Amino acid sequence: MTTSRRWGRSSETRDTLLRAAREVFLAKGYAEATVADLVEASGISVGSLYHHFGGKPGLFLALWEQFMRDQEERTHRAAKATEGTGERFLAGARAYLEGSWEQREVARLFLENDGPAEFTTLRRQRGWDWIGGNKRLLGLADTRESHVLVVLLTTMMGEAGREVAACESDEEAKVTIDEVIRLVRRLVPTAEGVPAPPT
Repeated sequence: MTTSRRWGRSSETRDTLLRAAREVFLAKGYAEATVADLVEASGISVGSLYHHFGGKPGLFLALWEQFMRDQEERTHRAAKATEGTGERFLAGARAYLEGSWEQREVARLFLENDGPAEFTTLRRQRGWDWIGGNKRLLGLADTRESHVLVVLLTTMMGEAGREVAACESDEEAKVTIDEVIRLVRRLVPTAEGVPAPPT
């Protein structure tokens, strides 16, 4: 078998397991889902699951990373499209919130705090990474005041994402997103930046 065919099969196996994990975790939650459930839903062997993800915790964390990557890419595309307009942070913030609505089922899963033990630590670390990145991207001076502003903006966007994911209709989500952007606009300095809220 050629290397490319092995890589192709490996990638297909990972994708199949991630789709099954999404389905099972959404239906049962992390704690109630079993490896047997994941194997049954995916049609992939237990050995392959452990080979690719190391077990149920690794599969959950990989699903979270996939969600976060999707959100980051969406945010950066929106910000890049408005480069030079002074609206980068706001465009990225809106894209993040719209992604929270479009992927609301999986977003809600990660808001339940129902994951492996290391999930809380990884989320906290991601949040601090975003705070540092936002400070640089907003071009703010390295002062206590700018740090406080970036912490507040990042935390606000994280909570706003939770609020959007909890909406019950497109209209409710739209109103919520518009109101968040209106409030954030009042806090964002004129320097451009890309929002990077944690889930």
